[in-house]
Amino acid sequence: MKLSKYFVPTLKEVPNDAVVKSHILMLRAGLIRMVGAGIYSFLPLGYRIVKKISQIIREEMDAIGGQEFHLPALNPREIWEETNRVEAFGDILFHIKNRDYVLAPTHEEIMTFHARNVVKSYKDMPQIWYQIQSKFRNEARPRSGVIRGRQFLMKDAYSFDVDQDAQDVSYKLHDKAYRNIFDRCKLKYFVVGAFSGAMGGSGSEEFMVESDAGEDTVAHCDPATAGCGYAANVQVAVSKVEPKKRDKKSEEIKEIHTPNVHTIDELCEFLKIDETQCAKSRVYIHDGNPVLILMLGNDEVNESKLENILGGTIRPGHPEELLKITGAGAGSIGPVGFKHRIIADNRLKDANNLYSGANKNDYHLGGIDLKRDVKNIEYSDLRTVQSGEQCTVCGKPLSVFNAIELGHIFKLGTKYSDAMGALFLDEKGEKHPIVMGSYGIGVERVLACYIEQNNDDKGIIWDKTLSPFDIHLIALNMKNETVTGTAEKLYTDLQKQGYEVLFDDRDAAAGFKFNDADLLGMPVQIIVGEKKLKNNQVEVKVRRTGERIDVGLEELTKKLKSTFGKMN
Repeated sequence: MKLSKYFVPTLKEVPNDAVVKSHILMLRAGLIRMVGAGIYSFLPLGYRIVKKISQIIREEMDAIGGQEFHLPALNPREIWEETNRVEAFGDILFHIKNRDYVLAPTHEEIMTFHARNVVKSYKDMPQIWYQIQSKFRNEARPRSGVIRGRQFLMKDAYSFDVDQDAQDVSYKLHDKAYRNIFDRCKLKYFVVGAFSGAMGGSGSEEFMVESDAGEDTVAHCDPATAGCGYAANVQVAVSKVEPKKRDKKSEEIKEIHTPNVHTIDELCEFLKIDETQCAKSRVYIHDGNPVLILMLGNDEVNESKLENILGGTIRPGHPEELLKITGAGAGSIGPVGFKHRIIADNRLKDANNLYSGANKNDYHLGGIDLKRDVKNIEYSDLRTVQSGEQCTVCGKPLSVFNAIELGHIFKLGTKYSDAMGALFLDEKGEKHPIVMGSYGIGVERVLACYIEQNNDDKGIIWDKTLSPFDIHLIALNMKNETVTGTAEKLYTDLQKQGYEVLFDDRDAAAGFKFNDADLLGMPVQIIVGEKKLKNNQVEVKVRRTGERIDVGLEELTKKLKSTFGKMN
């Protein structure tokens, strides 16, 4: 492709609205342009990369028996209501105003719709169906370029099996396929245990890339620092922390006037006590009913864990609700006398001599004994893991950091087949719901994560696998017939040898061409100039290392073969 005729609108300056490195470079390199908040057009150079990623995904999915579909993005709302996910997705789901349709953020319902109509017998399974298609989510705050958008390209796959054992086989096939995909894309990634959320199901894993741009938070016991490799999204992560020890003697409960004291830190300062003597109270509304959550000190409630325990939908109570339910506002609420369900974190198991709110503004209670004073209290793991806490597996300190989710695999079980009546007959003629799995990859996220991991102050650094072109051929003076003739011949010869070549044949200054070449980041640059041609040579530059070498024209084929061979 000749750059003089190719639409690659590079930018010298960093766009004002771009903060994340991949977003900056994708805009500057002319890979994408924003149409609206969270909505991007992929330009020719960027779309070449998307197609290469998609092809790798297709090859690995086909290798495990996947069959490619192309499903409609526009879905009848009534199908989504069969699984109650119109309500579960809430505002994230796009609705068509003048028709009773939704824009699909995922396709479990439509795949199950097809399965229930054709998969009728155990003989029809296993099945693996997949597609690579645009999805839509009404993100409240789209950001970080294509990492968090309102329209995005996704590979979503679905498995259909007769039982859980067979589904485990499908799950492992996808796990292996995903590792192959991300390995081929040259990504540094790790796998974590995850929360299934609105997808539902019995278990899931995420394939993650560490990045400050990530919106997920991960706890990791890093093998690089002698850790065991444990990794989990903080939504489900656990750590080894000391529980509150029960004192031998329980004090009498007492009411304490605590004016203008609303936080754990303020209470500790006012009473001159340690935070481990305090039980923090939070009221949540679960399917319309209040639930009091108790945490030790400043431990934070992990709402994903809470949602997993309670099921249904949860939200923090509003100020006016708190007053009506407890008689007090936030900061003065406690478990004693609370007339609804109470769940405490495991660190508070049977603890005594605690301080908490008195359900009376500006008052707290001391000497609370959860065994004595709080009836029907439940206990569970509700806390959010913090960096530096001990790993439950090996005892080493955990690191907690941001990460980008590349892919997510789910064991759905029979959540969708039960809801939608997707049944099959077994060998005995008995009906059973189909056991399903769901498996997603953010195609554009693969591209963005690669750039996050492979760049320098000059631009992107591509490996051959995903690079839009193998070679960036630069002619330094298009007015010089020797330079032009040599460059044109190289352009033709290199393509005949199987290389994808981007030929900068523009009538532009050398510095401008060099800057664009480094910004676009093709693995190898070949520079054709008058000075080197006098010795029948061209200059070869390896973008990743910056290595430059003068190569005779007769040796160029051999040199390129050696250079690309070292990259594989």
